[in-house]
Amino acid sequence: MTSSELWTRETADRYDAEETEHSSPAVLDPTLGFLTELAGDGRALEFAIGTGRVGVPLRERGVPVVGIELSEHMAAVLRRKVDEATLPVTLGDMATTVVPGEFALVYLVYNTISNLLTQDEQVECFRNAARHLRPGGRFVVELGVPPLRFLPPGQVAVPFDVSERHLGFDTFDLVQQVLVSHHFTRDGADGAYRRDESRHRYAWPAELDLMARIAGLELERRVGDWDGSPFTQDSAKHVSVWRKPV
Repeated sequence: MTSSELWTRETADRYDAEETEHSSPAVLDPTLGFLTELAGDGRALEFAIGTGRVGVPLRERGVPVVGIELSEHMAAVLRRKVDEATLPVTLGDMATTVVPGEFALVYLVYNTISNLLTQDEQVECFRNAARHLRPGGRFVVELGVPPLRFLPPGQVAVPFDVSERHLGFDTFDLVQQVLVSHHFTRDGADGAYRRDESRHRYAWPAELDLMARIAGLELERRVGDWDGSPFTQDSAKHVSVWRKPV
């Protein structure tokens, strides 16, 4: 079903080391607080759980977490942190893979829904979330707002990081609604750069709301970040919550 690009063993093994900022308390604490409140006394299902950056500490806060992950290599890194009985993970794509039981919360963090490269697959992801939710349960998505205002006529690239050890920029196909993230990372003592890239399908909040409606979900809240700050026309991302009617 999925058009998502697979994470390799090499990429999975270095993922946590390259994402230390997003694993810091400053980033994780608001995320975990937000998700814990929504889960309440119920279970949570994380689509594309990866190495467990969010799922593992959420489980440590007392929320029973189950994961779905496409890359066996990412799941293997997670399994070094926690055993299967504590945090079960099913290998499969987030658009069609089904796990047993109902959940109070299904969530997708860090732009992961954009790994699905077609609109049809993103719609199926919403339907899969609704399929797993109990009545009154919530589906949460964290996703960047496409920075198209930074594109003057004739320009196709937008930088998102220019630092000592990393250069990152996105190029856009405005017809296909696909962006490619390009990364040049200084890797090793010789100062050489490693080049990586990944494809993503970007979607506006209004498009996601229509996907939710197709799946039978209703928008409950949209904020600019996990700390609850307002979502405005200047927000670089949004955290959106849709609810399954009772």
